[in-house]
Amino acid sequence: MKCILPGLLIALQSFSLCAQSLAPTDKLALLKGTVTNFKGKLLPNETIIFSHDKTKAEVKVHTDAKGKFEALIPVNGVYSLKYKNFTSDVDYTKMTVPGDAEATYEIQVKIDPPVNVVLDHIYFDTGKSSLKASSFKALNDLAEGLRLKSTMVVEIQGHTDHVGKEEDNVKLSQQRADEVKKYLVAKGIDEKRISTKGYGSSLPIADNASEEGKAKNRRTSLRVMKE
Repeated sequence: MKCILPGLLIALQSFSLCAQSLAPTDKLALLKGTVTNFKGKLLPNETIIFSHDKTKAEVKVHTDAKGKFEALIPVNGVYSLKYKNFTSDVDYTKMTVPGDAEATYEIQVKIDPPVNVVLDHIYFDTGKSSLKASSFKALNDLAEGLRLKSTMVVEIQGHTDHVGKEEDNVKLSQQRADEVKKYLVAKGIDEKRISTKGYGSSLPIADNASEEGKAKNRRTSLRVMKE
């Protein structure tokens, strides 16, 4: 049985090497997907996550060189479909997998991968460049993504709020960007693929007049220099 899940047009990132075609069963539906950008370009080495709304169990797959993936998903469930955006899992849409036996569903997923992105969940000790342990999961996800996208070259950017001398802010933001690079290199990413730049408080994304705005401005970001 083969059909298209109604109303499911998705945009996201994924990567899965399906050396052998999977087969649906009475309890598992087969999802066969293609991931492209909005101009129709196939996107390899992207990560897609299906998260069951009740059990929170996840199935993670990756697109192959042709932008395709396959996944076996338990039937009779509602799932949140997410895509990996470097350090974050982005909720994109919800989908219901019916209870039909031995069913195969086709999915078309569309996304324009970002060139500039704030790296969420990366934290440093106050006033220092030392990474907090709570950053390690996000950094490991980033390293995994860079391993999958083996030709990608990036710039890691450090930013601060406007408190203190700008000379000190630039120095701290550079040290923090360097620390992120150091972590990624330790995880096996070629250092030639990563440049760093500390911008101090020169590129705010929020109003420094509020504590909330300052917190948003204290960030680490990534710019894709080469795909």
